[in-house]
Amino acid sequence: MSETPKVMSDEELKVCLEKAKILAEALPYIQEFRGAAIVIKYGGHAMTDETLKQYIIEDIVLLEIVGMKPVVVHGGGPEITAMMDRLGLKPKFVDGMRVTDAATMEVAEMVLSKIRGELVARINTNGGRAVGLSGKDGGLFQCRKLLAEPKDGGGAVDYGFVGEITRVDPEVIRTLEEQQFIPVVSSIGVDEKGQTYNMNADLAAAELARALKARKLVLLTDVRGVLRNPKDPSTLIPSIPAQDVAGLVSAGVISGGMIPKTDACLRALDEGVEKAHILDGRLPHALLLELLTPSGVGTQIVA
Repeated sequence: MSETPKVMSDEELKVCLEKAKILAEALPYIQEFRGAAIVIKYGGHAMTDETLKQYIIEDIVLLEIVGMKPVVVHGGGPEITAMMDRLGLKPKFVDGMRVTDAATMEVAEMVLSKIRGELVARINTNGGRAVGLSGKDGGLFQCRKLLAEPKDGGGAVDYGFVGEITRVDPEVIRTLEEQQFIPVVSSIGVDEKGQTYNMNADLAAAELARALKARKLVLLTDVRGVLRNPKDPSTLIPSIPAQDVAGLVSAGVISGGMIPKTDACLRALDEGVEKAHILDGRLPHALLLELLTPSGVGTQIVA
């Protein structure tokens, strides 16, 4: 026996019509980016807050279901620091960069592997199909030791096992995409001798976006985007031409931790990525709002 359809109340009908309108407005964006690679750097508070994490995972799964090719790159700085504290290891930072000795590298790789596995499991339980990768898998990230220039007349800074990417081989990512898997990648790489290095996840995501010729790079963070006044969220700059970034840095509008993020965006745009986005991952469904609505909610940097 078939179930008798429920008759909607006027209020329920109003809500459903609003949802249908939203879906219809998203259709042009779904059509435009169908089949496109979207590299998402997953970080910030959205990695630790369970509710926010669920929103991001749902967004990623939906993007894949409607035909896009999301690729997730994650870091794990706060989690690495917390694990080091538990193990009695004292974190050391120079110029905002974690100095990574052998013990720290071991902890970092362990923590990143745990984060990667949890993200894969959550995507899978929400209707997606994810596969976790280290940058070592398939020769994805080849790197070399990061060499720092001497500062203030002193000696060069040795960051230890911190690497910078020299080559990206995206074949393993493309293979997974062809089979409709969502790759989840840790920001770990190796040099030509097989030595493991930890890397900045924003830059790793940018380099991967370049190699994949992605349509978009999205960096999730804990601020609205680029603000003219850091204390006033209403001063968000929604769109910045790439050539204007240097001027905003000189003027102090882009400063502190936003500088490496905009540097990563410029790095991606330099190799054919169309747009890079800096989003507040604390905003529910930030990915969908930025990618599938006409206004967006963060800052986009355009070539």
